[in-house]
Amino acid sequence: MSDLMKVSSNPHIRSKVTTSNIMLAVVIALLPAAGFGIYNFGLGALVLILVTVASTVLTEYIYEKAMHKKITIGDYSAVVTGLLLALNLPPAAPWWIGVIGGIFAILVVKMLFGGLGQNFMNPALGARCFLLISYTSIMCNFDCDAYTGATPLASLKTGGSVNILDMVIGKTGGTIGETSMIAIVIGACLLILLGVIDLRIPGSYIVTFVVFISLFGDHGFDPAFISAHLAGGGLMLGAFFMATDYVTRPVTKNGQYLYGVILGLLTGIFRIFGPSAEGVSYAIILGNLLVPLIEKVTMPKIFGKGGEKA
Repeated sequence: MSDLMKVSSNPHIRSKVTTSNIMLAVVIALLPAAGFGIYNFGLGALVLILVTVASTVLTEYIYEKAMHKKITIGDYSAVVTGLLLALNLPPAAPWWIGVIGGIFAILVVKMLFGGLGQNFMNPALGARCFLLISYTSIMCNFDCDAYTGATPLASLKTGGSVNILDMVIGKTGGTIGETSMIAIVIGACLLILLGVIDLRIPGSYIVTFVVFISLFGDHGFDPAFISAHLAGGGLMLGAFFMATDYVTRPVTKNGQYLYGVILGLLTGIFRIFGPSAEGVSYAIILGNLLVPLIEKVTMPKIFGKGGEKA
């Protein structure tokens, strides 16, 4: 009876799942894409990944130490940010690009807004967009020892032909982690099986994008054209690993569907009508900014406050 009389503050039911568990699962799920990127582009890609991850972890540690805050690098969120940022960098980028991007992601996008759970946009994508604006020539240079010339999406945009099988496997140029659709899907399946993510956001994102390019891509419902767009660029990486970020996605189920639809529309607009062959990073960043509005219009009504009758 004494156990039934205990009084405590809410929450009264607690999950055993922790932030570190979730972030570690994301790190493990990203390893196939990272491993293939190292295999595809060589040791330079490994160095860039390690330097970028080290910069995010050290920036978070130094900031929290200087501000006399609790050290939180043990939750692996800084590792996830650094790994995602590195996978979105060209393999030939100099190491200092990873350092600048890592510092910006943690210090500006994350810590100055209150730390984990308070950032208004995905830190890795915020840093990538910052680098794209500040160092455009470096961030758009995908020439390396393994591949030269335009990326598959750039070739597709100019009317060139692409090898879809190579794009699915990953034997193409691009950023370190975006080339292998197979490696990304393996990691995504792991996150789904572990219950870290579900298909609401990535599913609605991908379906909306496919419908959009079928209507406005001047190729109709062409399986080859659609497959090339799905396998090329950062669509799969963004849909499963960045659009699903707990902090910057909507909390309501209907909001997550709407969020995915908005991302699909924005990506389609950027790719089909924009000057660049890509568009995933900017689509997700803009989607992050719309999350408060999405949650406002999709939040269920409180029972007894004008809600629907049962």
